[in-house]
Amino acid sequence: MAEKQYPRSVISILVENHYGVLARIASMFNRRSFNIDSIAASETIDPGITRITITVHADQNTLKQMLLQTERLEEVKKVFVLDSNSLQRELLLIKIGCDPKKLPALRDIAGVYNAKIIDLSPESLVMELTGKPEKIDGFLKMFGNYNVLEMCRTGVTALNRE
Repeated sequence: MAEKQYPRSVISILVENHYGVLARIASMFNRRSFNIDSIAASETIDPGITRITITVHADQNTLKQMLLQTERLEEVKKVFVLDSNSLQRELLLIKIGCDPKKLPALRDIAGVYNAKIIDLSPESLVMELTGKPEKIDGFLKMFGNYNVLEMCRTGVTALNRE
């Protein structure tokens, strides 16, 4: 199993948009003991093609094996690793329990990271943040002393720059 000590790689896979294709790819990774950190899938501009973006931590040999095994699947059209110059984004939703006294500090954190407060109640607030995975990680570190009730990350979605 890949450890976090290895570099993060983002794999982009273009596949035929067929029922069960995402499950087959995830299953192939599982059968070969490749650990997926995040996975995102969506239809491309061509409704017959889906882009699957997978984030892994792996050494170069393991990454090469992942690519070779993925390329062998029937529905796969193209597999490639996105370089560090690619455009990568994630979406985070986070719900924080707070009393009115903590609201100004939470608003300050949101402002620094350009997060949006999308819901506010007397007991909690929900923020939305979009950005590079490193930005999301840094944002989450700011909430060590706060009451995080829930959070959800989408996983990386990415495109190469031209």
